[in-house]
Amino acid sequence: MAKDLIRYDLLVQDALKGVVRKILIEAAKNGLPGDHHFYISFSTEFPGVRLSHRLREKYPQEMTVVLQHQFWDLGVTEHAFEVGLSFSGIPERLLIPFDAITGFFDPSVQFGLKFEIRGEAPEESEAAAKPTQPPRGAGSEPAELQPKLPAAPVAGKSAVPRLPAKPKPVDSKPDKAAPPPAAEKPEKTGDADVPAAEVVSLDAFRKKN
Repeated sequence: MAKDLIRYDLLVQDALKGVVRKILIEAAKNGLPGDHHFYISFSTEFPGVRLSHRLREKYPQEMTVVLQHQFWDLGVTEHAFEVGLSFSGIPERLLIPFDAITGFFDPSVQFGLKFEIRGEAPEESEAAAKPTQPPRGAGSEPAELQPKLPAAPVAGKSAVPRLPAKPKPVDSKPDKAAPPPAAEKPEKTGDADVPAAEVVSLDAFRKKN
């Protein structure tokens, strides 16, 4: 499959973030129409996110804000939006870049969008670069295949040396030292009549000479 050099996924995400931006601009100008209200999730670790130290300690990675009844001073720029919200009766001012948003949901019409954070792409690539350490499910698959694959070659290798190891050295010994093994072979191996007769005739010929 060809590599996506255009990065359609990023283009689609940018377009959908433009939809969220337009919705918030309309809400800032005219308020929320009808029963519409928004749940916006975002990464608190993303560069440019501004929130109080109290909220950052409570939500070190991700948090969700609700724009429904108690929010004020909603302002939208090209790259971020700013809003005032109340948390446990304490007013807070948040600045959230659109690139930090991980989810947008309108429960009134069951409309939702999910986004991937570009800033986390390097971390995902690093995790993908080390698949042998973290992936347990993937590691179990090769673990099951490894014993099956070597089982055949190991059995084959062990069978090969056993067959030639015993007959080959026995056949080579009579060629180098004819007198001792030649007399033993015709007695033990009665299947080979022709070579046994030749060996005997050679021994008899040598004894006569």
